[in-house]
Amino acid sequence: MYDWANSAFQTTIIAAVFPIYFHTVAAADLAPADATSKFAWATTIAILIVALVAPLLGAIADYAAMKKKLLAVFLGVGVIATIAMYWIQRGDWLFALVLFVIGNVGVAGSIVFYESMLPHLVSESELDRVSSAGYAVGYLGGGVLLAVNLLMIQKPAWFGLPDAATATRLSLASVGVWWLVFSIPLFRRVPEPARRVEAGERRGANVFATGVHRLIETFFELRRYKQAFLLLIAFLLYNDGIQTIIRMATTYGSEINIDESAMITALLITQFIGVPFAFLFGYLADRIGPKTAVFVGLAVYAFITVLGYFMTNATEFLALALLVGMVQGGTQALSRSMFASMIPRHKSSEFFAFFGVFERYAGILGPAVFAWVVERSGTSRNAILSVIAFFVIGAAILAFVDVDEGRRAARAAEADVLPA
Repeated sequence: MYDWANSAFQTTIIAAVFPIYFHTVAAADLAPADATSKFAWATTIAILIVALVAPLLGAIADYAAMKKKLLAVFLGVGVIATIAMYWIQRGDWLFALVLFVIGNVGVAGSIVFYESMLPHLVSESELDRVSSAGYAVGYLGGGVLLAVNLLMIQKPAWFGLPDAATATRLSLASVGVWWLVFSIPLFRRVPEPARRVEAGERRGANVFATGVHRLIETFFELRRYKQAFLLLIAFLLYNDGIQTIIRMATTYGSEINIDESAMITALLITQFIGVPFAFLFGYLADRIGPKTAVFVGLAVYAFITVLGYFMTNATEFLALALLVGMVQGGTQALSRSMFASMIPRHKSSEFFAFFGVFERYAGILGPAVFAWVVERSGTSRNAILSVIAFFVIGAAILAFVDVDEGRRAARAAEADVLPA
């Protein structure tokens, strides 16, 4: 249910409504290029904040058994910032970006502690199906609220609202309410994982000092978990390709004159088609293994980039959205579950903090390569084709990941911990 809750932020705030509202209202008095630059810097700042604080807080959460408490802190910060977006008016670009940064930190930070609970709640054999189910439910939740928000904006009178601007601001605030309400089941029903201490650690030690010590220790011990680290590198590359397609799709569509309504429809198609196919990938992983299932997803993505090169109309754009929806959730969900199976459970928050950093940094190199190719070739067609390199190289590195060896290393590390 927490996937259902936080995915509304991904769809309405990050992907669809807020970026448009920022450019057309909050930053309406700025030059378009200046507005885009400020928006990009805000995104970068949010990523950097999470990258700096998440690993240390993850180590503290593992030692002090406070995953849910820290999740609640980030949730609360993000919810407050998102609800406050209702008061963004014309010219309030700085206020809007401050709230956007705080909201992004809130959602990204909370997901670190949410995902770190996964290996504690189910057996190793169930990780793939449960992770995939989480993505499926997230697609559904994010898609449902986005559909309602778009309807509110297009038909404000149906909801008793005076105009589209008010409906847009209410849509932004609705994400915070949705996020908070649907997080309640997690706090009521999901137990805090039991505290574990490593051999040599004192039970009454200072949590901050112990967190710092654990973080440094894990950084130098990564060679002990080399399969998990190799998976992180592969994930960084192929997820960069995935994020580039997500972020540059509408820009590319606009360049080749795809109608805006068709692109919004495509986004909704991606959300809702992702629901059954995320479940399907979970079952596929049971049959052929998660690593092989990820290879299937990456092969489809490579095919998508080739089709994108030849795309000319809205019908083809919608067809590509359908293909993306079929593999996006499953590929990311199985990457998450594979990683969860190859890390020691008593350090899950710490490791998922690293996973979150790699996940957030994905999407930085891809757009840069995309822009570089556009500048030199004069067209996005060549740029969209260049994205295939991220899937090919990522898949090549993934081929060297030995999942079974990674799992054995993680279980061996767990043998050294004791109940607190």
